[in-house]
Amino acid sequence: MSTADQIDPSTLAENIAATVYTAVRAKAVSHDFLPGERLNEGELARELNVSRTPLREALHRLATEGFLRSVPGKGFFFRNLDPKELFDLYELRASLEVAAAQLAVERASDEQIAAVASLVREDVAASGCSQLELIAQDEAFHQRFVALAGNLEMSRVLDNINARIQFVRWIDVGAPTRRATHHDHNAIIDALARRDLDACTALLKKHIGRRQDEIVEAAHARVAQLFTQRATRGRA
Repeated sequence: MSTADQIDPSTLAENIAATVYTAVRAKAVSHDFLPGERLNEGELARELNVSRTPLREALHRLATEGFLRSVPGKGFFFRNLDPKELFDLYELRASLEVAAAQLAVERASDEQIAAVASLVREDVAASGCSQLELIAQDEAFHQRFVALAGNLEMSRVLDNINARIQFVRWIDVGAPTRRATHHDHNAIIDALARRDLDACTALLKKHIGRRQDEIVEAAHARVAQLFTQRATRGRA
């Protein structure tokens, strides 16, 4: 009997469903779909070389997580991204991280906090990093920070928020913003190391709020750019 014959059919189905989910989620994050666009399930199934069953499982999961919306009798549509939605996501992120800070003050060990502080210093040392590297550093910092709370569900929610705002995080950040980001990370982790919750949460709110303002202002421009890019590809 071959190895393939020994695989539990239910396990194989779960693996296929997970692979399809990851692939479609990546398309949603990178905006392969236009805002409000109806998804062609047949074309998507052929592109991914899967049947409709795992594809629909993935689409239902993405709809539950907010990446897509399901309209009974009409199918699945990419969510309409607007400034209000982005504002709400950043507001949720700020609330989540403030709650995580409170738990981290109580639960995180000095060694765990020192490990994150060390990584922050490495990021600061890479002062000539690219825009994409800075975005990656910022996401990684906040993931490590929330992880200090010792609550896996908080980390999962943050991952979901980051994925849903990723499409506009390409905004150019100049030298002042880069310096401010690195300075904020240092100040936040230093306040946590001192177990100064008030200072830590105030710094978090200011740091996330600054980016919130930038992202909301850019939302309309980004959506317009996506439609322009699709039109250009259509004429090519």
